[in-house]
Amino acid sequence: MTTVNGQRPTGKTAAVRGQVRDLVAEMMRDPAGRTSPSPYETARLVSLAPWLVGHRDRVRYLLDTQRPDGGWGPPGGYGLVPTLSATEALLTVLRSNPPADMARLAHAVDRALVTLTGLMSGTGPLPDTPALDLIVPALADRIDQHLHHPAVRPPAVLERWQRSTPLGLPPGVTRQRLTAVRHLVVTGAPIPDKLLHALEVVADLAPAAGGVTPNTSGTVGASPAATAAWLGKPDRPGGHEAVAYLEGTVGRYGGPVPCAAPITVFERAWVITILARAGINLTASTGLVDSLTADLGAAGTPTGPGLPTDADTTAVTLAALGRLGIPVSTDCLWPYETPEGFATWPGEDGFSTTTNAHVLDALGQRLAEQPGAQPRHRTAVRRLVAALLDRQELQGSWADRWHASNYYATACCVQALAEFGDPSTVAKPLTRAVDWTLAAQRTDGGWGTWTATAEETAYALHILLASDTRAPKVIDAVRRGHAYLCRHDGTTGPALWHDKDLYQPTLIVRATVLAAQHHAGRLLTSLSECA
Repeated sequence: MTTVNGQRPTGKTAAVRGQVRDLVAEMMRDPAGRTSPSPYETARLVSLAPWLVGHRDRVRYLLDTQRPDGGWGPPGGYGLVPTLSATEALLTVLRSNPPADMARLAHAVDRALVTLTGLMSGTGPLPDTPALDLIVPALADRIDQHLHHPAVRPPAVLERWQRSTPLGLPPGVTRQRLTAVRHLVVTGAPIPDKLLHALEVVADLAPAAGGVTPNTSGTVGASPAATAAWLGKPDRPGGHEAVAYLEGTVGRYGGPVPCAAPITVFERAWVITILARAGINLTASTGLVDSLTADLGAAGTPTGPGLPTDADTTAVTLAALGRLGIPVSTDCLWPYETPEGFATWPGEDGFSTTTNAHVLDALGQRLAEQPGAQPRHRTAVRRLVAALLDRQELQGSWADRWHASNYYATACCVQALAEFGDPSTVAKPLTRAVDWTLAAQRTDGGWGTWTATAEETAYALHILLASDTRAPKVIDAVRRGHAYLCRHDGTTGPALWHDKDLYQPTLIVRATVLAAQHHAGRLLTSLSECA
């Protein structure tokens, strides 16, 4: 039974209850979780596993999703990785077995190479997406090999590219780390778990990578591309489970594949926390609790089987369990503590504001439940608040390495600071965040980085609703944002979350929109009743 603030909902909240019930039921029926298909990952399967069922569907997907300008994925630097991957894949198809629609493929590659030439010489900073410094040089080298050492004569439209100079690398990207990873594999050294998710960057060496084997789900690194790279060929000894994993993933998505699967813990922990924070209470079913705690150990929990444990997923899982009334020890977070705050994983190169906001949620919730908790908890909460405030940008927002939109990072930080920060310390920073959000609202009532989206509008509403400000301008913005969400339910929209390329975790985004609709709707209803 789903309730709102502990009471049976009526009216509009009953509609939210029904949608939440359906969402949770869908989530529990699909233990692998669901994200949007990935042009990058799909293209890697086109190159690495042409024998896999659905090959033609994947080639067609790449052709159908190419942008008018010749690239793939979002605008700007975010398009580099998917465009490199799709271009290399289509070149592989042209070289290996020229298809009947060769002309269409050749023209797609020609347009893509024009776009890539511009992207590789771009002057702007590239996004901080995982393994970009490995993927870009690996694929650039493969494309140059296709163009300058062809096994067959290329279509006429591509002959000019044979005479062109190599693609090169974008400013700031080198082959240094890729060379180091290749050396690691060649020497038979153990491969760090976090590298397994992108094992396809050394696809020619991956089948012989020492110590790498699929887990019980059949996946290497929770990645279809990495799994295909490890397999090398479908009849590899001991590869039956990996083939079954690939076939199952292809079947669920109809040919294309996501960057990561399964994502069980990630999806369920985020959905539960988002809904519960909005006052939507959920039943702690045995299956749900078991799925969240199955891999929870001394070092926390991973996003899904095949991925390493990390502080972000661990913190949100602890918060979700707490909100379900299942408190568990937070000691598994301490291995991630650093002088700056909490690392997403030990040795992380950089700082994640949202990881630290989520750790603040978990530790702050523990202090709220157990005021006599260890002094270490209280000290960590103070340090986390200070670390987040130090990283607030001048205009009032936050940015993060796991999402393309500052609305996500700002919502995570504002909600954590508003709930667990000292009001006298966080009041002014929260006001700045609200002012930034108000100034960014679009004329249609929505918010968005490139264009208004339901997902980002929901984050903006969470920012406004987390503050104690009920000024007329805030209420007006909430009303307009709520109206936007009533017109856009969040079932469609751009991919904004960082993996090897951008993706959308479908149910998490739907939960975010439902939570914002519910929270904003209750506020507007209460104001109407008081008028």
